[in-house]
Amino acid sequence: MPDEPGQPDPHRHDTLLYLDGVSVAFDGFQALNNLSMVVGRTEMRAVIGPNGAGKTTMMDVITGKTRPDSGTLRFGETIDLTRHDEADIASFGIGRKFQKPTVFESHTVEDNLALALKGRRGPFAALFHVASDDERQRIDDLLSLIRLAHLRAAPAGGLSHGQKQWLEIGMLLAQDPQLLLIDEPAAGMTDAETAATAELLRDIARTHSVVVVEHDMAFVRALDVKVTVLHEGSVLAEGSLDHVSANRKVIDVYLGR
Repeated sequence: MPDEPGQPDPHRHDTLLYLDGVSVAFDGFQALNNLSMVVGRTEMRAVIGPNGAGKTTMMDVITGKTRPDSGTLRFGETIDLTRHDEADIASFGIGRKFQKPTVFESHTVEDNLALALKGRRGPFAALFHVASDDERQRIDDLLSLIRLAHLRAAPAGGLSHGQKQWLEIGMLLAQDPQLLLIDEPAAGMTDAETAATAELLRDIARTHSVVVVEHDMAFVRALDVKVTVLHEGSVLAEGSLDHVSANRKVIDVYLGR
């Protein structure tokens, strides 16, 4: 299996996210250097690499926070992400979860999900909104998926760190994204929470595309997905975790540290 990816085809119907030759420099520092990557529909991909490899900049570019200096970014078959801002890109169905969970701690778990539902217009309108049967069913489904149905009436501030991560993932799903970008979800979790999170993400990937940036190799192994290794802003290797772990370049720049 080759270490470098071949030329991806953005017009394939099973391609959701397409990056080709993407470069970004900040004050002379090359954060991304001719980065190319393809994520399929309902695919989960793990992205690993040393600090400064370009993982955060990659997510910034995909979500419109950072404009690339060059390269192609497409979402689906027709959307050129370089032509749109963060709000547009979010509306197209790309959701991002940062490492530190941000939930409405004084509200219940259920209310957090209700506030996040796609189509709601502002927090005050959402609070006085009477949920439809479809919305109630959607919230029930999300509560079950994120393993928090038994805590639906509990204040979010009383959840454990891992449970807050699951709630925020649920809030992201409530916005109905096609692609979720998730940054280090296992950080700070107990072993049991880490295992449950891997299972949760595998469940989500049955119907969504998921890109997980992670440092915890045990967690990446539990995901059991294709791994992309970044180094100095470009793809160093791709394949199964066993495949990239055996790559001498990957060992030298990342795993051997």
